[in-house]
Amino acid sequence: MKIRIKGNSIRIRLTRSEVAILCTEGLIREITQFPTGKFNYEVILSDELETLSADLQENGICFSLPKNLAVNWPDNDTVGFEEWVKLTNDTSLHLLLEKDFQCLEVRAEDESDQYPNPKAIL
Repeated sequence: MKIRIKGNSIRIRLTRSEVAILCTEGLIREITQFPTGKFNYEVILSDELETLSADLQENGICFSLPKNLAVNWPDNDTVGFEEWVKLTNDTSLHLLLEKDFQCLEVRAEDESDQYPNPKAIL
């Protein structure tokens, strides 16, 4: 699981196995350890929500995805889910949860668990 945060935008990317775990078990979590504590980020499935949402927890971030949106997600062409959460009259939080695709350029990173990039020339 990869997380990118810039200002009021949070993007989480999931590999094939992580999407499968999320959709079967209802939870995927990653922990980053620091000398003074841990930072957690997770995605859970929710029966109660209708849109993607996020909450700030004591030591991290929790994305909540409506369970009905996750049906067949590991096997369908849906790249991900996006939501703009209104915070104040002029501020919002941008959320993006998506499948992690292989890069188009060769990298020194194991990409065997990532989705094939739809822009790749076969």
